[in-house]
Amino acid sequence: MEDDIQYVRLVLAGDKQAYTHIINAYKNELYATILRMTRNPQTAQDLLQEAFIKVYEQLGKYEQKGSFKSWLYRVAINHCLDQFRKKTIQFIQIEENQLVSETSPEVVFLKKEKSRELERLVARLPEEERLILLLRYANELSYEEISETLRISLADVRNKLHRAKKKLRRHAQEGGYFHELSERG
Repeated sequence: MEDDIQYVRLVLAGDKQAYTHIINAYKNELYATILRMTRNPQTAQDLLQEAFIKVYEQLGKYEQKGSFKSWLYRVAINHCLDQFRKKTIQFIQIEENQLVSETSPEVVFLKKEKSRELERLVARLPEEERLILLLRYANELSYEEISETLRISLADVRNKLHRAKKKLRRHAQEGGYFHELSERG
């Protein structure tokens, strides 16, 4: 975290090469987040590049009040959401061959089905709840980091995450691979 602030200071002082460190530190995590939001590798790559440009342009607005990671995620996610609204980007399923890497046909089929079903369950959630689940479980952000990223209170993060899990359990009661979720408290 302190390294990030040092690199931000270097970039703001005119050292454009220092921005390479910031990109390298966050590009994989951020790409994974955007890919889960778009479900399209090419769109995710385009939005990732645009998001890093946006972050660079807004770097002077970072006030060092919260973690740099949370601020970066907030700028990037807001950019993506703006683009979704502007361009009405269609969410496309990830190509099936990218979902699994094992070779057994049975394992491949079962993993694809589980992945599809989980995506369908999560897709039924409201946008903010989907995003909170993604940030918490896919990106392993803390509640505090999610709060900073989305600019909502810690209580809202907890409540929305709880509601999202409850809705997933309710949706899972319809049967299928995730039926066991509905049987847990």
